[in-house]
Amino acid sequence: MNSASHAATGKPPSLLSSRFLQTILLSNVLLQIGIWVRNFAILLYVAAKTDNDPYAISLISVAEFAPIFVFSFIGGTFADRWRPKRTMVWCDLLSAVSVFVVLLSIHFGTWHAVYLVTFISAILSQFSQPSGMRLFKQHVPEAQMQQGMAIFQSLMAIFMVLGPMLGTFAYSRFGLETSIAVMGVAFLLSAAVLVRLPADLPQERNAAKSHFRREFVEGFSYVWQSPVLRMLGLAFLLAGLAVGTAQALNLFVVTERLGKPEDFLQYMLMVSGGAMLIGGGLVAAFAQKVPPQALLATGMFFGAVCTVIVGYSTSVPLTLVVQFVNGLVFPCIHIGISTMILKWSKPTIIGRVNGVLSPMFTGMMVISMSAAGALKKSFPLEVIFSAAGALFLIGTIAMLAIVRQRPPAHAAEGMAQTSA
Repeated sequence: MNSASHAATGKPPSLLSSRFLQTILLSNVLLQIGIWVRNFAILLYVAAKTDNDPYAISLISVAEFAPIFVFSFIGGTFADRWRPKRTMVWCDLLSAVSVFVVLLSIHFGTWHAVYLVTFISAILSQFSQPSGMRLFKQHVPEAQMQQGMAIFQSLMAIFMVLGPMLGTFAYSRFGLETSIAVMGVAFLLSAAVLVRLPADLPQERNAAKSHFRREFVEGFSYVWQSPVLRMLGLAFLLAGLAVGTAQALNLFVVTERLGKPEDFLQYMLMVSGGAMLIGGGLVAAFAQKVPPQALLATGMFFGAVCTVIVGYSTSVPLTLVVQFVNGLVFPCIHIGISTMILKWSKPTIIGRVNGVLSPMFTGMMVISMSAAGALKKSFPLEVIFSAAGALFLIGTIAMLAIVRQRPPAHAAEGMAQTSA
């Protein structure tokens, strides 16, 4: 069906028929392949090289998450100033070049350079990711935004299931250097794919004459002045604390509550990952009928109930069923959050809004994961998981307070300029 016939019927074309979405999805598939192969190659290599030294292994997470705190605000501000398509292509190209430079350093120099692969890629993603959000807002009709986010969530769930197997296979079969080279090639191919994106729209202002500091502060002011985005920030904080705590202590659930060996954790994760894939598909099917606030509230409510049950359960079947239910509704949280950022942000400021809100979730998750060990020594698992469930419940109440809010008219300006 051509665009004229879609216009005649008043219905936007199918998302999956959109050249924009096809391009972004293919790019993300390539990036996910490279990232998962990199993550497991570096993890297994560092573990073998250092005899499972906890400090050396923890540095991998530091290299991955530290740039989010330092560069998320900066990257979001520049993403609003620069042309998004060009930014994404250059970020993937620079990531690929950095991978091959570091690869040479590993081959001829020191193995410690493996940390730079993750660190540099994480920095560049803070510029590329908000640029992708800008393009999504420009080229996807508002009515299909939530469905589009659900499709992306389904893609992430697929790699949560397949990624560890793919990364482990690549490293065990080909070794570190080949695995890192795979990442470099994947980023090069992603950059080539992104060239298919529609041309960047003309900039509304002369970025060279604007003031970076003023634009930087404007992002914080925009979030603070919006009641919905303020509540979303609170939900980010609470969800980050709850998710980080639960993830860090899942191993103790397996060994202490269920009485199973440590490797049983992989089955819990596989059940959860498979459920997330199904949940993302269900949300994609019904996305247009549910407001994102209600979607987020639903995800956080079920997250609260499931987290508490997992903390108390000593039954393997019950825990696996609850993990499945939790995985089924978990996409509601990410999809709801992403959709709200898109719908309540002006196209010219969406990068900064994302830059303000994203570190809240990641920061609280890292803090709670770091504190989980100390909490485990002081409190039983039942108390800790009940507290994490209470955090989810508070987030649910916060979302219910704004569930009837509608996106402001100014946030829809410049949206879906091209959808084919």
